[in-house]
Amino acid sequence: MLPGGLVSGGAGCGGGGGLCLLRWLGLRLWSRRGTLVFALLWFGSWLFLNGLVLVHRSILSDYCTADKSKRILQRLCLEFSEGSVTGDMCEDLCVLGLVEYKRCLYYENGKKVIEARWRGNPVILKSKLENFSSYEPLGILDYQDTAEELSPLDVVFYATLEVRNSLGLAEDDEDEGGGGGGSNSSLARLWGKKLKSRDKSYSRAELASLWSLLQQEEYTFLRVLQDLSTHVAKVLGSCGHFYAVEYLSAGHAWDQNIFSLEEVAVSGARGRWTSREMVHRIALSFLDMVGHFDSDFTHKLHLCDIKPENFAIRKDLTVVAIDVDMAFFEPKMRDILDQNCSSDDDCNFFDCSSRCHPSKRRCSARRRNSNLQVICEKIFRPWFSPTLLGAKAGLPLQVELQRAVQECSETDGGSASDQRHGEDHCSSRTTVDYRELTSRTTVDYRELTSRTTADYRELTSRTTVDYRELTSRTTADYRELTSRTTVDYWELTSRGDALHHPTATAEKLLCFNQAETSGS
Repeated sequence: MLPGGLVSGGAGCGGGGGLCLLRWLGLRLWSRRGTLVFALLWFGSWLFLNGLVLVHRSILSDYCTADKSKRILQRLCLEFSEGSVTGDMCEDLCVLGLVEYKRCLYYENGKKVIEARWRGNPVILKSKLENFSSYEPLGILDYQDTAEELSPLDVVFYATLEVRNSLGLAEDDEDEGGGGGGSNSSLARLWGKKLKSRDKSYSRAELASLWSLLQQEEYTFLRVLQDLSTHVAKVLGSCGHFYAVEYLSAGHAWDQNIFSLEEVAVSGARGRWTSREMVHRIALSFLDMVGHFDSDFTHKLHLCDIKPENFAIRKDLTVVAIDVDMAFFEPKMRDILDQNCSSDDDCNFFDCSSRCHPSKRRCSARRRNSNLQVICEKIFRPWFSPTLLGAKAGLPLQVELQRAVQECSETDGGSASDQRHGEDHCSSRTTVDYRELTSRTTVDYRELTSRTTADYRELTSRTTVDYRELTSRTTADYRELTSRTTVDYWELTSRGDALHHPTATAEKLLCFNQAETSGS
């Protein structure tokens, strides 16, 4: 039967055995293709579901919500009531209710940033880790009796060591060039003097809270430098592992001016300065900040995360660094850059970069670019782009300023001495160009104001003359109209009397005829 079936099948194909074979192969290929498509769809669905779970665990679990933020603050107040933590803000936060929660600004990997109002003033609450128990405790407290209190000298000693470790300043760095008035050679000593000025001893809660704060590099940086620099945010208080800094409106990359100038309530500034003039003054403040961080300390202060969101401006247009998690002094910057490499790309640490030595296969410990170069690239170039300047982009001074900013943003790959010379030249040239631009802009603004005032006075004078002429013409027309109206009125009255007294009219006509007859 089977051979007969095959013969009948061949006969059914009309002798075209090749056509049947092609159909059979087509069905086999279609079934394999369908299986492959199904397998791909199944694999894609599996990847999508696993990705969704990963996103949920990594992002949604750290989602910034008001409920979670309030629970964290409630837990902090519970620890304060138990005597585990303390601070100058704890009583206002947990007892008096003078700290009002507003919203959560940032929450990632435990770092919490909350906007609040403290005694009616806006503040920012920060902590590197969510829970107080996540910080490493002060080891000496484990060997001290609960009722025993440490002396202020012990506190100064441990705090100084932690500050040095946090800022990356070794003891020999502290002693290097120790005479400078504003140098960071005295940073740890300055911190020690603040702690030592206290009369009474520190309680365990105070020590534990202080130790949790000192483990946060940003707090240590801001707390130590706030008396030495106007370009860092001020620390206003703390409670446990949370600390409060002044609220300043951060910049935004999508804003053409980076900062919201309408929110800057400078007394009388909006009446004197245009938005462009305010941008120039902010740019000069950026240059002052760069010069301050480069020269006013024993070691350079490197900013490795430069973007508009990490800076803010005060009411006097002073630029302030509000997020300094990636700010390092020179010794710590060298430790970070000194690592193994295979190319220059391996030597980039955010905005701080160095070169890879091919023979040593080791990154240079010296930073290749500078704070000014990154600021020129990320801040200044958008400000002076031709698309933003419009018709003013072709002016000679604007062209020269764009060229200076371009040169400033280019990384100098020469030697260390050439690099320092290039940075100084770039800073000097950019500062001169900005000041010249600000001066010329002010002169142009005053000239425009003078012309506007003259045009206004001329317009007022012409309007007064036209008004007087119009008034004079209107008065003459009114008098003429009144005169005509009076004549018409008397004529109309006379005619009316004639209609109402026909006898008198006949007598007048008779007398007129008699006079005319006698005359003839």
